Amino acid sequence: MKARKQRPLIYSCSGCSDVAQLANNAAVQLDHAGDFEMSCISGVGGKVPALVKTAQSGRHITVIDGCPLHCARACLENIGVQPDEHVRLYEHGFKKHYGQSYDSEAVDEVCQMILECRDITGDAE
Repeated sequence: MKARKQRPLIYSCSGCSDVAQLANNAAVQLDHAGDFEMSCISGVGGKVPALVKTAQSGRHITVIDGCPLHCARACLENIGVQPDEHVRLYEHGFKKHYGQSYDSEAVDEVCQMILECRDITGDAE
């Protein structure tokens, strides 16, 4: 497992819909598994200096957005950062709902999809 600060960064939407929380849960799971270092997109959006510095560090970045609003990607773009991968869950059949949650199988499916994308782009260990 790579040291935390050597892993690629992952940011996710964490809004109020189920697909937003699916994005967040997948990013947390990938962080805890040691595949990525999850960083705080709300801190980037709030222009917290330490979190902006991390985002602008030049490390490989994957962003997960749940819906077409692309809030997580927009936060990075506001500080001049373009992600290397932009995963759009709505393009993979996940639909936005309120008042419900996706199950752990959906989280696992998203994680697998992201790991496969990372492996294709050559950023695997």
